[in-house]
Amino acid sequence: MFALPDFPALESFADVAALGSFTAAAEKRGVSQPAISMQVRQLERRLGVVLLERVGRRAQPTAAGRTLLVHVERLRTDLAAAMEALAPHRDGRTGRIRIGTGATACIYLLPPLLRTLRRRMPLLEIVVQTGNAAEMVRLVEENEIDLALVTLPAHGRALDVREILTDELVAVFASGDAVPEEPVEAAELAARPLALYADGGNTRGHIDAWLEAGGVKPKPPMQFGSVEAIKELVSAGIGCSILPAMSVSGRGARADLTVRSLEPRLWRSLGLVLRRNKRLDRGLRMVVQVLEALGTKKPAGSCEPAG
Repeated sequence: MFALPDFPALESFADVAALGSFTAAAEKRGVSQPAISMQVRQLERRLGVVLLERVGRRAQPTAAGRTLLVHVERLRTDLAAAMEALAPHRDGRTGRIRIGTGATACIYLLPPLLRTLRRRMPLLEIVVQTGNAAEMVRLVEENEIDLALVTLPAHGRALDVREILTDELVAVFASGDAVPEEPVEAAELAARPLALYADGGNTRGHIDAWLEAGGVKPKPPMQFGSVEAIKELVSAGIGCSILPAMSVSGRGARADLTVRSLEPRLWRSLGLVLRRNKRLDRGLRMVVQVLEALGTKKPAGSCEPAG
């Protein structure tokens, strides 16, 4: 199989041809004259042609050398274009960042953050994938995504897990129903049809632990993977629910839903998960900084989420 010549050897040959001297080419490249001579000889052996010949005191390209020089100039042009195209990747202005998160955070937390990132780094491509925490953590471990924003806990020896945000879990009722006074205890919810997140996620785990601590064995007749589906069902008066406060406040607030705090109050922690050995280029570092800027501290006296 034919081996491609080294580009430094091609550059040395081109310099000799342009300057007419091995010594001048060596001075330009900051190496010794024998080093330039050896590079050109090796290049000629590899290509099987004579590239330079002496005419008087000058070294000039042969016919084969002149043919090669045309391609060397093209290579220089192409390499310069390649280096220019790679510049945004080197400084992190472009590239692809893959984020994994839960559906609720994707709907209510990420949009303004993505808008900030788009404004700061318009060439950066951001791909968001949703799923439960265990799935997102597995994808981080397998380097299928770059980072995850998930409900904690998250474990893994190869993982860097940083708690960045706490979000209260609240009881949600249809406005106009016989809505209990605040705060709401587990027994009050047990007396009503209850619509909860589907089994398997960390948020559902926190809710189940809170209900069990209140003497209620969780057996919700309705389970959904979508917070929006739960909100629609509750607003129709078919049941009540326990949902993250971010999904029913701010841009998620609805006039047909009434929100009550729980007793004892319940919080979930959202964390940023990366591989410990993940290389943080400029783009990924910016994403991490924007997510970490969400950081808040849990109010004193709040109920610690169950594991």
